[in-house]
Amino acid sequence: MGEFGIGQPLSRFEDRRLLRGAGRYIDDVNLPQQACAYILRSPHANARLLKVDAAAARAAPGVLGVFTEADLAADGLGTNEPTIARKRPDGSPMFWRAHPGLARDVVRYVGDPVAMVVAETLAEAKDAAELIEVDYAPLPSVTATGDALAPGSAAAWPECPDNISHVFEVGDKTAAEASFARAAHVVRRRYVITRVHAQFMEPRGALGVYEPRDERFTLYADVQYPHRVREMLANRIFKVPMHQVRVVAGDIGGAFGIKGWQYVEHRLVLFASRRLGRPVKWRCERSEVILADEHGRDVIAEAELALDRQGKFLGLKVRTVSNIGAYLSAERNMLATFTSLPAVVGVYAIPAAHVQMTAAVTNTNPTAPYRGAGRPEAIYIIERLIDDAARELGLDRVELRRLNIIPASAMPYKTVLGFNYDCGAFAKNMEQALALGDVAGFAARREAAARRGRLRGLGVANAIERAASPGMEFAEIRFDSSGRATLLMGTKNQGQGHETTFRQIASEKLGLAPDDMRYVDGDTDIVAFGMGTMGSRSTVIGGTALSIAADKVIAKAKKIAAHLLEVSDGEIAFGDGRFTVPGTDHAIAIKEVARAAFVPAKLPRGLEPGLFETGSFSPPQDTFPNGCHVCEVEIDPETGAVRLDRYSVVDDVGTVVNPKTLKGQIHGGVAQGLGQVLMEQVVYDRESGQLLTASFMDYAMPRADDICMMAIESSPVPTKLNPLGVKGAGEAGTVGALPAVMNAILDALAPAGVTALDMPASPLRVWQALDKAKQTGSR
Repeated sequence: MGEFGIGQPLSRFEDRRLLRGAGRYIDDVNLPQQACAYILRSPHANARLLKVDAAAARAAPGVLGVFTEADLAADGLGTNEPTIARKRPDGSPMFWRAHPGLARDVVRYVGDPVAMVVAETLAEAKDAAELIEVDYAPLPSVTATGDALAPGSAAAWPECPDNISHVFEVGDKTAAEASFARAAHVVRRRYVITRVHAQFMEPRGALGVYEPRDERFTLYADVQYPHRVREMLANRIFKVPMHQVRVVAGDIGGAFGIKGWQYVEHRLVLFASRRLGRPVKWRCERSEVILADEHGRDVIAEAELALDRQGKFLGLKVRTVSNIGAYLSAERNMLATFTSLPAVVGVYAIPAAHVQMTAAVTNTNPTAPYRGAGRPEAIYIIERLIDDAARELGLDRVELRRLNIIPASAMPYKTVLGFNYDCGAFAKNMEQALALGDVAGFAARREAAARRGRLRGLGVANAIERAASPGMEFAEIRFDSSGRATLLMGTKNQGQGHETTFRQIASEKLGLAPDDMRYVDGDTDIVAFGMGTMGSRSTVIGGTALSIAADKVIAKAKKIAAHLLEVSDGEIAFGDGRFTVPGTDHAIAIKEVARAAFVPAKLPRGLEPGLFETGSFSPPQDTFPNGCHVCEVEIDPETGAVRLDRYSVVDDVGTVVNPKTLKGQIHGGVAQGLGQVLMEQVVYDRESGQLLTASFMDYAMPRADDICMMAIESSPVPTKLNPLGVKGAGEAGTVGALPAVMNAILDALAPAGVTALDMPASPLRVWQALDKAKQTGSR
């Protein structure tokens, strides 16, 4: 470990730029002759478009163009489509419809794009949009997940009257049923995991440019996967060779999975630029984001746990309904519904399990991966179910976990649902977290709270997640003739600290100081390839690709160093940025070797000049970061207000590249998880389908005083699935936070007779649960 290498708690290098206001976000990118776009969106959840008359809008001052779906069709624009095949319950192909770019004949949710106005200024575009005459014929709608599959429910699409897009199942149903038949105890529960929005600090935006001379599109946008956006736009939408599309993503003010590749605004600004011969920019306003963006979560689960007389788990059955919204435009609208369903067995030895997922279409925004992408939902189900089983059967919840947890001696362990846990010390993590959270002292703290008229609860949750799934990633190291290097990464930084993390990996390998390295990502013309950033994959796969490129640099530089030091390649050693001849004082720094690489006269015969190397990597299987969260809350029974008082985390993310940024990731992840449990929720009116939480006046967000200090420790068990030993860390905080916080709340409420509560645990809902329990008890 060098001064700047792996394991050092360095402050983020990019923060010097960002905190001084020198970031380059999409709002900072502007071009000469740039026009402004505004999207007219549907005020109805489901309605036929009888007329869209834009004549008055087109004649308005400053207006350059008003476009509807007919204009997109006239230009031959295509649509996206999912690449994953699924079946409906009757075996027929899954039902799906991709968004056409602008609504065609019918609007399907509040916020569905109807028309785009382009004008000289944004104010003129907005004014013109008000002049568009749209005649809507409202239709019955369905927005609530619990209503979507009910008999007689409105159909989001007439072609799909039961609202079932597709089903998916994993596990052995027969074995699961047999395990329940011989069980001494069966615990059944229904859990609701609410619909939320990522609420990133920077709302989305897009700037499109078409250059007729080269017949080439350039999109500037805040996207997580620039190369995949380019591929989709070229292959699916504009049907042009990929080299005719460039995508540039600069600094991104948060994404959390939601800033994906198929947003319609990307194609709309490029289409309009080609039509008008000018750059066209669209910026999503804060009041528009929940209308315009994909949402996350929205799952209802029916779960059953079978146990023997001693409390050993025998089997698990789970049925989920995932609300995927009105449009299924790409596989990303499906990923969160099924990819992490096998994680529902958690870190426990459950010999039989079966899980079935039904994807429901509704008159709501499409859903997509949001920090955790199915992992928090899966762990929420199993960890809530264990606590409920312990309460129902009179068992100690920690002892129940100890009895069923997978021991380290069982590694590698293949779960009954097919996940291969290659390594981990789950029991050790839990014991360490219980000690860190001083669970032994909880009873005294609960008694003290009771004397103050407060209800105190403890929540424990063991979390595990699949991360860094197989898929290629790319990295390149380019030295220049000054001896400094540029790192080009196919991943995309959105606030995780990539500019620091990847410099540390390169410094560990090459011995370079951070100031001797420049970092580049996000430009498809400069970076040759990339799958982007999602699923806690960047350090695992991108970092390994960078490590491979560094090894290639060292191998070539060693030949040059040997030539310069007048010894054979085999006599050269490398470490701490220097090539040496062991046993002598002969040495040369890698920067000097890099400079020599550009001078042919200094190279061995036949060696290609320059020092540029690439690396690519695809892992053999997923990694499985894991950990344990311990939470304590206090509740004021008079108001229902929940206060987070203590929070402890022990995490195993494999090799820790930067302890400081790791803690930052966990802090942020926990905040997003507790935000969903305590207050966040996208709400629609069940009768009209109207969005009721379109702004921060109605959509509550956690603030600093909603969060307590956190005690965080690492307990790394490095994986052997990649040479760095890393497992991924971006989503770990959220995965454990949802069940830990809710378990703590239910534990606090249980003595008052509350046996069930769905998120969000807002003061009103908590107070109502307490009042209902009081009324029930009095009867």
